Amino acid sequence: MLNFLQRIGKSLMFPIATLPAAAILVRLGMEDMLNIPFMTAAGNGILGNLSLIFAIGIAMGFAKDGSGAAALAGAIGYLVLDSGIEAINEDVKMGVFAGVIAGITGGMLYNRFHDVKFPDYLSFFGGKRFVPIITSAVMVLLAFIFGHLWVYPQQVLDITTNWILNSGAPGVGVYGILNRLLIPVGLHHVINALIWFDFGSFTTSGGDVVHGEINRFLNGDPEAGYFLAGFFPVMMFGLPAACLAMYAAAKKHRKAAVGGMFLSIALTSFLTGVTEPIEFSFMFLSPLLYAVHSVLTGLSMVIAYLFEIRHGFGFSAGLIDYVLNFGIAENPLMLLVLGIFMAAIYFFVFYFLIVKLDLKTPGREDEDEDFVEETQEVGQPNDETDDFDTKAYYYLEALGGPENIESLDYCTTRLRMQMKDRDQANENKLKRYGSRGVMKVGKRNLQVIVGTSVEFLAEAMKKRIEQGNMTPPQTQGQTENPESDKPNDRSVSEKDFEMPMDGKVLPLSEVPDEVFAQGMMGQGFAVDPEGDTFHSPIDGKVVQVFPTKHAIGLELDNGIEILIHIGLDTVKLNGEGFETLVEAEQMVKQGDPLIRVNMNEVREKAPSVITPIIFTNLENETVNLHKSGSVKKGESGIITVGS
Repeated sequence: MLNFLQRIGKSLMFPIATLPAAAILVRLGMEDMLNIPFMTAAGNGILGNLSLIFAIGIAMGFAKDGSGAAALAGAIGYLVLDSGIEAINEDVKMGVFAGVIAGITGGMLYNRFHDVKFPDYLSFFGGKRFVPIITSAVMVLLAFIFGHLWVYPQQVLDITTNWILNSGAPGVGVYGILNRLLIPVGLHHVINALIWFDFGSFTTSGGDVVHGEINRFLNGDPEAGYFLAGFFPVMMFGLPAACLAMYAAAKKHRKAAVGGMFLSIALTSFLTGVTEPIEFSFMFLSPLLYAVHSVLTGLSMVIAYLFEIRHGFGFSAGLIDYVLNFGIAENPLMLLVLGIFMAAIYFFVFYFLIVKLDLKTPGREDEDEDFVEETQEVGQPNDETDDFDTKAYYYLEALGGPENIESLDYCTTRLRMQMKDRDQANENKLKRYGSRGVMKVGKRNLQVIVGTSVEFLAEAMKKRIEQGNMTPPQTQGQTENPESDKPNDRSVSEKDFEMPMDGKVLPLSEVPDEVFAQGMMGQGFAVDPEGDTFHSPIDGKVVQVFPTKHAIGLELDNGIEILIHIGLDTVKLNGEGFETLVEAEQMVKQGDPLIRVNMNEVREKAPSVITPIIFTNLENETVNLHKSGSVKKGESGIITVGS
């Protein structure tokens, strides 16, 4: 459940990324700025359709490949849900929840049906085209359910909203504390979505009704901004002061090493309000320190409320938003006074706790001399390198290699991975390479806090994983060796290919199917199998798992592709008797199980279980078959491929 909620939080980053543009347009178009009404209207075009934008963004975030088809399904799902509910009960107002539900539904249905196959006369509606169709059908059902039942959770939400919005300082303080406490599990985006985009309502001078603290503040609601103002002193002053405290408490000989990092992340927080790189530098080292930070955030929120300070932001509470919205804020200069006060508290509390409790914040770690020597080798990255390919190599190495990562994703500041063996991850190495910390969720999930450059690192890691590339990056002074690199080498040696299961090796000419026997599909050989599980004959990548599970496509590092077609005419079995054990894009090693087959069932229903193994994309290369007759699984020397 936690992992599912984290996926929602991560997916919310797509629509939230539109807010700075909307806020700037709304603000610049106002009378006290440029006085361009259509610019304000354009910004409100975004803010007024957040539910639809949420549906699109969350659907893309949930989709396994971020496809636009999932985004379209999310949009259609929201339109069907919203219109259906309105037709049943006009008093039901789901707000951004409708967009969240539609986005989740669209994304999950995309993952389930994006590769569905239909008979030829319906094939136009198959694959990704089917996703919006099935999403519409499901949302009709959900519209009926929510149209009749949402009145009850809506009452609970209304009561909660009224308490938070009308309880004054306690409500603001509770929100501030929860906002920080939920960051470690990535759920702060969920509670923020409620406060920022749904709670409260305000009717503009043009008669439009807007919801949410951010939208109401930007459109001039005199009651909005209390749930936003208290963040400015923390993000612009408090956390940068915490960085100064950690720097002051660092070991003398380590100050130079950590000083640049602290300056960078403190400046990021001050200017933009992005605080996670700072928070992750201490939250796991000392939960007590992080709990104090959460309470101090709540305190800042309460003090700002008591001094009747209203201020707001379109993205986060940094200097940019402070200056941009200064003209529509109330008592904004008091935030600077409060900021200095919070900076003093943060510095002295953090410094006292770090020194008194001997907390291992950056610069105070116990040093491992062997590890320091190891990580000082030429070519290894420091935490500020912008060579993301090099950094990707060392991150993958520290995580146990590409084969140890089942899935890789990222959010604003952290990598999110599902691991085969999480214990293989070396936290010390990850920190040396620039990680701010590591978080373990559930049994196999691992999150590595990187910072705002996480997107570039994640994409570099994905590229290496997809290519199966764990070649060390070129180090300084090293020269390329064309003979050893052989980028165009499309040969397959005897050791590169192993028998995928026990069976009898046959030339293609003996396959009882003309298409394979005459080499129309490509060169190769066939196996008359004697087991029930096919294993990978190569080190490489799974490029395709057929929906009917009767065939699988593999690719070697040099680009040569291999098709294992289990039995003849087995496509007609529609997957009956087959169990796939891998997924597309998964890296495999020789001997890894690929597909398990109920041979008795397949023999009864298919013309033959003889399995052609075809090299599908050879150009000038030739497959040479060296063995025939009975061969054991894992035996090499069966074939070679060369020019």
